[in-house]
Amino acid sequence: MLVDSHCHLDFPELLPRIEDIAARMRAQDVGHALCVSVNLEDFPRVRALAERFDNMYASVGVHPDHAGGEDPSADRMVDLANHPRVVAIGETGLDYYRHPELGPVQQARFREHIRAARRTGKPLIIHTREAAADTLRLMREESAAEVGGVMHCFTETWEVAQAAIDLNFHISFSGIVTFKNAVQLKEVARRVPADRLLVETDSPYLAPVPHRGKTNEPGFVRHVAEEVARLRQVDLAEIERQTTANFFRLFKHAAALSGMA
Repeated sequence: MLVDSHCHLDFPELLPRIEDIAARMRAQDVGHALCVSVNLEDFPRVRALAERFDNMYASVGVHPDHAGGEDPSADRMVDLANHPRVVAIGETGLDYYRHPELGPVQQARFREHIRAARRTGKPLIIHTREAAADTLRLMREESAAEVGGVMHCFTETWEVAQAAIDLNFHISFSGIVTFKNAVQLKEVARRVPADRLLVETDSPYLAPVPHRGKTNEPGFVRHVAEEVARLRQVDLAEIERQTTANFFRLFKHAAALSGMA
């Protein structure tokens, strides 16, 4: 069994087809999925999916690219995270690629997310793009290692991965690792310790080969796992076992809900 550790099933590309998507998850032996929040306005949709499907879980947070909307204070996120099917805080982090001018705002919000995670004891889901140094600095300054979490859709260097691992974080690979030109990322996938490895789709985006360019969905996480297994020269069954165990060890509230604790 596999777990899609990061997807956005509430997005309009996927939500109207959710029953079919859930059926294809089962057909591909993808047993669980974490539906990740990107803003507080749409959080009720994320939460509703986790309430509707007993193999889906929710997070609460605001993506660093999200401008405007409700400001994600630690108090507000702690309150929303009190729901039993909310298992993580995020997605949060820093993204200087699209909105470098929002750096100070992103940093302030990132700090609030880390503080909410520490107060709830729920791990962080971190997005970083062209901001690795500041991301790691804030993780250290705010003691993110106390709760740990995952660097999702990882695309950085091995040095960044190692620094995150040293801070009690996991490294999650998306469909990007299947792309032919992702040479540096493939090397990172070979080197990440087995007990810090996760796989995801980030659907509806970044569909893996052989579905590249199409709308992504959780069932496609099998292709990500297959590539990681190939790179690490192990059986797919080993990647299934390890990444599923890692998911439920990290997201212990999901483990309790699913009976995997």
